[in-house]
Amino acid sequence: MAVLPLCLLALTACGGHGSRPAKNTPAAAIGVNSYLWRATLDALAFMPLQSADPYGGVVITDWYINPEKPNERFKATVYILDSRLRADGLNVTVFKEVSNGLGGWTTAPTSDQTSTDIENAILTKARQLRLSNLRG
Repeated sequence: MAVLPLCLLALTACGGHGSRPAKNTPAAAIGVNSYLWRATLDALAFMPLQSADPYGGVVITDWYINPEKPNERFKATVYILDSRLRADGLNVTVFKEVSNGLGGWTTAPTSDQTSTDIENAILTKARQLRLSNLRG
């Protein structure tokens, strides 16, 4: 039953509000840009989801281990900071840990490019969603 509210929130997020300011958004709508929200969920779909707050605009994944590199794992946090579809309305942080060989994990640095690549993927997908909504 706990999955149902999350599914309903995801479906609500699919409806687009373009780039209208939040004050024009109906009370039942999500609190952030719906294109950025949906694009974030799509871009991070390969990672397990820990939490998603469509009103606050925060998506947090759980740790993801690439089967090809089982000695490292990643976690991401995405903040959607604006109700408009803007590049500066998005902040992505990626965390990395490596296996210590004893069954535990040690924090490791990530490249800034990793966060930038995820931000760019989200922005590209959000623009595609907006364009497809305008055409259809």
